Amino acid sequence: MNKFKIIATCAMGLEAIVAKEVRALGYDCQVDNGKVIVQGDQKAIVRMNLWLRCADRIKVEIGQFSALSFDELFERTKELPWELYIGTNGKFPVIGKSVKSQLSSVPDCQRIVKKAIVERIKLYRSEGADWVEESGPTYPIEVALLKDKATILMDTSGSGLHKRGFRLDQGEAPIKETLAAALVQLTNWTPDKPFIDPCCGSGTIVLEAALIGQNIAPGFNREFISEQWQWMDQGIWNESRQEVEDLANYDQPLQIIGSDIDHKMIQIAKGNAQEAGFSDLISFKQMQLKDLRVNTLNGVIVTNPPYGERLGDKPEVEQLYRDMGEVFSPLDTWSIYILTSHPHFEQLYGKKATKKRKLFNGFIKTDYYQFWGNKK
Repeated sequence: MNKFKIIATCAMGLEAIVAKEVRALGYDCQVDNGKVIVQGDQKAIVRMNLWLRCADRIKVEIGQFSALSFDELFERTKELPWELYIGTNGKFPVIGKSVKSQLSSVPDCQRIVKKAIVERIKLYRSEGADWVEESGPTYPIEVALLKDKATILMDTSGSGLHKRGFRLDQGEAPIKETLAAALVQLTNWTPDKPFIDPCCGSGTIVLEAALIGQNIAPGFNREFISEQWQWMDQGIWNESRQEVEDLANYDQPLQIIGSDIDHKMIQIAKGNAQEAGFSDLISFKQMQLKDLRVNTLNGVIVTNPPYGERLGDKPEVEQLYRDMGEVFSPLDTWSIYILTSHPHFEQLYGKKATKKRKLFNGFIKTDYYQFWGNKK
């Protein structure tokens, strides 16, 4: 097993950003809807888990084939070399999904795949064994059917990659870390410029900016399910984690500020920053957006304000957008980036965006409004 078909899944709209991250690691890739595909080795699996900021999970494709019947699904799954992937006494829970396929019953597909893997593994374990013990490490399996084609995958990440390992608490409508990282990477920010989120909530965007600013891998503080697998080389994990440490630029000074009107959220944000080791790098302040003042010529503002859908009522949110337009209007040399689902944001803000990009915040369709600053 020298080469694998590795799939980095991601939210719709983030594929190009994930592909850019993959290429920055030195790997060629293909882009498809909601995923980026890489032909790589174990080290690629490990490094993609550690370094990709905007991907959801890193999966390995075990096989792909046509499946028009349960018998075909069973036999083709059984043909796959499961003895190479599932270690002694390994647990292998199976999840599934089916879209536009004759095999539409997901529970039945999961059951068939599970049974096929058991039958295959029994051939390679104790002779005459009529059952398979599952008391060891976990190897999560997924059967995904699309237009009668079955793809069998193994999830190497475990918990989603958005779980960085340091968010202690959050608000009612938190933005995922993966999307927050994308918002930062879609800007012209560089670590030598000020970075402000005036609606910071629990601090997700400013925390991602700090990670990016000091080139700290997002997976530096967490574990991955594949670290326990028998076929994964622990030496590669150790080597790759050392690379993470070597490439981090902890001495890079940063000017990052998070503010919010809610003092409780500021306390949560401070706690999250402390857990991440950024207490001295990020300044937090409770204040109204109308009170924001800057004293530098250039900088970047990135924010994910309430939309009027989950937080606050519509009139308050619309007034907030008007306030943004007034407060940010004099900052003509700053670049400003705002994510919202409100269809009339530009009218309320009082200015047409330089560029808009469609993104999904969970299941909510949003626009990322980009107002580029004048160079001086």
